[in-house]
Amino acid sequence: MFTRLREDIASIRERDPAARSTWEVLTCYPGLHAIVLHRMSHACWLAGRRWLARAISQFGRFLTGIEIHPGARIGRRVFIDHGMGVVIGETAEVGDDCTIYQGVTLGGTLLTRGAKRHPTLERGVVVGAGAKVLGGFTVGAEAKIGSNAVVVKPVPAGGTAVGNPARIVMPADSKRKSDRSTFCAYGITPNAEDPVSLALHGLIDHAAKESQRVDEIVAALERLGERLEALHGADGALSDLRRLSAAIEGKVAQH
Repeated sequence: MFTRLREDIASIRERDPAARSTWEVLTCYPGLHAIVLHRMSHACWLAGRRWLARAISQFGRFLTGIEIHPGARIGRRVFIDHGMGVVIGETAEVGDDCTIYQGVTLGGTLLTRGAKRHPTLERGVVVGAGAKVLGGFTVGAEAKIGSNAVVVKPVPAGGTAVGNPARIVMPADSKRKSDRSTFCAYGITPNAEDPVSLALHGLIDHAAKESQRVDEIVAALERLGERLEALHGADGALSDLRRLSAAIEGKVAQH
């Protein structure tokens, strides 16, 4: 128990620059308190003491503002930052080294008792503030859920989901390695734009290029028209000269 507590404190100090000491983390971080109380309630749940498990869970909710069902499975070094309003459902599974910010819901969309109703977060997932992950699917390792995203389908490992409904911004990269130096708070990925925004910008650029091509074609047709008119004018003058020459020849022949 104390080994896991030391791991939790060390991971919090690693991921939160505001954490200045072990004592501060131990006494002032509700996310840590919620995790410790959940371990107690989960042990009671597995032992069949369901009412006691729910009572401990409710006490933790009252104390921290974080509601974790006793049946949920929480891995090692999970960091719930700030935490107010976090809800984690009964069949949810949170893997090692995950980070969850305030206002997050790991919720269910089914009413079937005993079914897998809540999501599974694999190792190293970051869920941004206010995000809703709803359903019994899996969010792959090292994936990121952007703030206020509503995720209703699986997210591949290493991917980033943003928007409502959520869309995948970055494709998964199976060769990518975990790197805490590139930890992205609130599920924000540097230099990653929304796919709809990228599509709109692409359409605008395409329209501008097509407009430029149309202008070039019109200019070319105008130049071609001037040449045709000039050519037509030259042919008319030549015909007039030929008719004049024929008339002169006729007069000469008469004389």
